[in-house]
Amino acid sequence: MELTRRGFLVLSGAVGAGMALSALGIDLGPAKAYADDVKVNKMKSAKLSTSICPYCAVGCGLICATDANEGRIINIEGDPDHPINEGALCAKGASVFLTTANNPNRLKKVLYRAPGSDKWEEKSWDWALGEIAKRVKTTRDANFIEKNAKGEVVNRLEAIAHVGSAALDNEECWPLQAMMRALGLVYIEHQARI
Repeated sequence: MELTRRGFLVLSGAVGAGMALSALGIDLGPAKAYADDVKVNKMKSAKLSTSICPYCAVGCGLICATDANEGRIINIEGDPDHPINEGALCAKGASVFLTTANNPNRLKKVLYRAPGSDKWEEKSWDWALGEIAKRVKTTRDANFIEKNAKGEVVNRLEAIAHVGSAALDNEECWPLQAMMRALGLVYIEHQARI
């Protein structure tokens, strides 16, 4: 067999690629599935419902499996029947299960750090909502612009801005926008445009 220069390069490349793939642990033999039997059995009796991924404005579809006995989410995956993502999810969408209440690292209490402090304090939700309302009112009262330099009535507030979420649907956006406009906000933006 006569080996040409071109043949030598092709053969060398094929051998090198084969060695690289074998070093990565790629096995061309039959694959064996290692499914968690407990999760598989729970999935058989789970209630399935559809939802939308909360991260960006694309609106990928999700299927949420809820345990029939405990009522908690046991699995979230892409919806193959959804016209946008057809079952595929990005890295953030694939990790949406970690944002559910099942995650032991998820914050479930209000943490507040006073100005100048280096320590977080636990507060109640009633305190937090009251504090937010108080600060919004104080800021609005101090910065509300009734008339511009020409004396025209403008009724606006430029000291507070609002950034909406792509996870909100039209029915949620309408009252939220109405509330922001009623406060006089002019800097109203949406996550999908930023």
